[in-house]
Amino acid sequence: MSAGVLDTPRADRFGLRDLAAEAAAGVDARPGRLFLTILGTVLGIASVVVTVGLAQTAAGQIARRFDAVAATQAMASASTTRGADGEQRAAAPLPWDAPERAERLAGVEAAGLVAAVDVAGAAVTAVPVNDPSAPATTSVAVLAGSGDLLDAVRGQVVTGRYFDAGHDARADRVAVLGVRAAERLGVSRVDRQPSVFIGERSYTVVGIVDGMQRRTDLRDAVVVPLGTARADFGLAAPDELHLRIAVGAGPVVGDQVPVALSPNTPETVTMQVPGAGGGVRDDVQADISTIFLALGGVALLIGGLGIANVTLLSVMERVGEIGLRRALGARRRDIAAQFVLESATVGLLGGMVGAALGVAVVVLVSAAQSWTPILHLGVVLLSAAGGGVIGLLAGVYPALKAARVEPIAALRGGV
Repeated sequence: MSAGVLDTPRADRFGLRDLAAEAAAGVDARPGRLFLTILGTVLGIASVVVTVGLAQTAAGQIARRFDAVAATQAMASASTTRGADGEQRAAAPLPWDAPERAERLAGVEAAGLVAAVDVAGAAVTAVPVNDPSAPATTSVAVLAGSGDLLDAVRGQVVTGRYFDAGHDARADRVAVLGVRAAERLGVSRVDRQPSVFIGERSYTVVGIVDGMQRRTDLRDAVVVPLGTARADFGLAAPDELHLRIAVGAGPVVGDQVPVALSPNTPETVTMQVPGAGGGVRDDVQADISTIFLALGGVALLIGGLGIANVTLLSVMERVGEIGLRRALGARRRDIAAQFVLESATVGLLGGMVGAALGVAVVVLVSAAQSWTPILHLGVVLLSAAGGGVIGLLAGVYPALKAARVEPIAALRGGV
């Protein structure tokens, strides 16, 4: 009976509950030191969360602006071929009714034609008298446009109005000025029907326009109706068809517009349509993240080294305790597990606090900029868990050093 009892292996007196209790007591023993220890981890994890969160948020804002401008603009132009004399010529000109054809297509919201006008060197002025003594000024460009051009290129009327299809059909001598061209010509209001002169021809200014995000050169030009340019300057064909399209309609519009404009030879029409915005978002997000993630990694490394140093110092200070526990039956792995668990707990605390701090920073910055904060929950959870991993790795060496402490040497005051 007694032999059977002696042969039965005794249960380990240091179970998981004892291990957790010892680790918690070790972590909570010095609150001031605990705060300084987790500070590096908090800053590192917060840097990672803030970096990823602001990168995702900024990418979302860029995507919205991309959708609002670039993703809703397209352009068609005539393909060019090189003639026998070496000069570029249009393979087939765009039709004059190109806007009407394009606007019948699904996804096209507005369309307008534009063409450069050759005025044969004629000066563009706001006065009818040619004063030879006046200093020479740079001539203002003259462009021709259709009645829907302003809407297609996202322009806006500053004062007056934009000419319409009636002016175009009648070849009326009217013009609108880009805002910078109006400044150069000294025209600031149109209620008195001012005129500009292209050579000796007078054109009534009916409006001043601005915006034109797709064709900013219109701000520096005098724009006349296409019919007027055909009648007065012999304009042979339009140069470009600008389209304002629905978000996501670029591929469909790019396929259908050439067929609509030139059914027999669609290859003579060159299309410029927006690509997918995902690549832009990914590139921007990667560029924003690279530097700041590196800084966050450095902060995490510093935090891990801090945990390792403090844990090692704790081992040195608690040699007597370690020796006593070894004398009472604790195994080397029990001692090692205790210190690893302590450092992992410290790292996990730092990770959770740092993740919470990072989320708060992302929300505050987004609110200050009137942005919509974007941050995946998985990033927050992984960042918090990453603090625990950092603490776990940082505690390996101190734990091994604590496990090598001999009971007799520790009780005598040695290491």
